[in-house]
Amino acid sequence: MTTISTLFFGFISAVIGIFPPGLINMTAAKVNSKEGKRAAIWFVIGAILVIILQVYLAILFAQFIGERPQVVVLLREIGCGIFTLLTVYFLAIAKAPQKIKGKIKKQRTSTRFFLGMLLSALNFFPIPYYVVVSLSLASYGVFAFESFSILVFVLGAVLGSFLVFYTYISFFSKIENKTDFFMKNMNKIIGSITGLVALLTLFNIINYYWN
Repeated sequence: MTTISTLFFGFISAVIGIFPPGLINMTAAKVNSKEGKRAAIWFVIGAILVIILQVYLAILFAQFIGERPQVVVLLREIGCGIFTLLTVYFLAIAKAPQKIKGKIKKQRTSTRFFLGMLLSALNFFPIPYYVVVSLSLASYGVFAFESFSILVFVLGAVLGSFLVFYTYISFFSKIENKTDFFMKNMNKIIGSITGLVALLTLFNIINYYWN
């Protein structure tokens, strides 16, 4: 049962983290619409290979800081400052992202494979995301920093990532118009999330020093 739950939490974590419209899933959908599903699948495979490494490294890092309470407190303080700055940036400074225009030139599948790897490598969000997720799951006793559990969690994250990417590839034409809402309000959505995280982090810091 532990294996199944670990696989499930890895799967659902990936779905939640990747499902909002982003550069990788939107590019995968674009490649599919211009070059076909074969090229898009190769793009996704390239992206997922990098995601495997990112999730694995994130969990190892989470294990490291989880064993050192003083590091956790320091990271909380740094994270609170970073998330506060991000909140101010997205809510007051950043401009609304523009819809990508233009056509994607047809390329070889190997080129799309390496493009997927490149875009995924440039996306640093998965590492802090999975650090927080794995630490949170471990604190509730539903995840253990053991070799087998880590591999099962990574497998779940891979399956969840592939499902989301494949959904974008297969149903992009049906949801394309709905992504306009996310594009126009992306800064507010991200700013609200980072603001909430900053407040929760600040609360944890105050609670730690108070006790």
